[in-house]
Amino acid sequence: MSLRRIAMVLLGVVALAGALTAAADPFAPQREIRITPPAWSRDATIYQVNLRQFTPEGTLRAAEAQLPRLKDLGVDILWLMPIHPIGEKHRKGTLGSPYSVRDYRAVNPEFGTFEDLKRFVERAHALGLKVILDWVANHSAWDNPLVASHPEWYERDWKGDFHPTSWWDWSDIIEFDYGQAGLRRYMAESMAFWVREAGIDGFRCDVAGYVPLDFWNAVRRKLDAIKPVFMLAEAASRDLHYEAFEATYGWSLHNGMHEVALKGASVDALAGYYSEQDNLFPRGSMRLVFTSNHDKNSWEGSEFEMFGPAVEAAIVLSFTGDGIPMIYNGQEAGNTKRLQFFEKDPIEWREHPHAALFRSLNALKAATPALWNGPWGARMVRTANSSPQRVLSFVREHKPGARDGLGGALPASKLLAVFNFSPEPRRVTLSEALAHGVYREPLGSQPDLERRIDGATEVELPAWGYRVFTFRR
Repeated sequence: MSLRRIAMVLLGVVALAGALTAAADPFAPQREIRITPPAWSRDATIYQVNLRQFTPEGTLRAAEAQLPRLKDLGVDILWLMPIHPIGEKHRKGTLGSPYSVRDYRAVNPEFGTFEDLKRFVERAHALGLKVILDWVANHSAWDNPLVASHPEWYERDWKGDFHPTSWWDWSDIIEFDYGQAGLRRYMAESMAFWVREAGIDGFRCDVAGYVPLDFWNAVRRKLDAIKPVFMLAEAASRDLHYEAFEATYGWSLHNGMHEVALKGASVDALAGYYSEQDNLFPRGSMRLVFTSNHDKNSWEGSEFEMFGPAVEAAIVLSFTGDGIPMIYNGQEAGNTKRLQFFEKDPIEWREHPHAALFRSLNALKAATPALWNGPWGARMVRTANSSPQRVLSFVREHKPGARDGLGGALPASKLLAVFNFSPEPRRVTLSEALAHGVYREPLGSQPDLERRIDGATEVELPAWGYRVFTFRR
């Protein structure tokens, strides 16, 4: 080919590239989140399993026997705290922390065998439940074999020594160095191993914000190539949602609710979380909301300690407000003790009203599309009431013809919720038309009774009480 012909071809390529660039408007709106959450996460509730304390035996086999009960509770995704062997060097307590991982591709003998895990997952799947593993990518135990085989994969302090994560009392672990490509490949392949070989449906990733974002983005692509997974990050970072995680932690809602319940704060203490969800986080992102988890329970107190007389209202808010709700094991039994973290301390199982409450809330969530998660759910819109400092009222609504964040059609759906976050009974009116209509009260004593709410209606609320209404017409 002559030089003239080559030049003409190159000019044509340049012209075509320019035309394509001009046609693609860089300011045209695009879907911010570039991952598609699995369809089974649409109306899911997460249930956290602390295997060590979940049953007297503390094994996967014993936990497996509880799967039908969890299915009846109405949960969908089971989060297993780390199931790996625990480090012995610098171990805390008698049994150590499950977040001090000695082998990323093995099962802790305390819990059982790899076959026991596979069987647990298979039985869960047969019941329509999904299973995600807790994954500790930021650090390992001091005596993980990687320390000897790949010492370059670990960070060093100013003395040249391995070191725990800075500023925390995590003396039983040492920090990885994600500047090492070999570590990244090993960690990604270890995660893929559990998806391929054990049928795991995703991961809850410990201190995910301490691990580079580009690593998580690459891992998500690798895992989705095996099967659709669900990813939950222990972090409160907007950027984790775009290419890696469906869900991040809504820590600030728990903290704000504690301020309201026990420190006399107004409901404005909740505004930070809800404002960030509306204005900072990408539309369609999921935020994990909870009234207890392993950290809160062991180190700060049970939900009864954290929320006092407002505990039931806090639970209901976590299911009706914006976020993907979570139940920590034992909450359905009204567990009041702080479960020891480094020792055997089984949950004391008993019948408790909170079990029925959780079942009702899970059923309500499944039946009310406005309460669905992420791209399927409706925005939470605060509505005016006559006691705005002590009463929180909001509407979540899909109007007829609504479409989800993935382009699919949604059924019309509307929910009105009113919470009295004060120690006195209150009667409030709701002045805005958004809140008006004919409703039923699915969590009330007469769930099939229709009642009209308009600007003159007084909604009666007991101290620390709530009313939840689903729209009829």
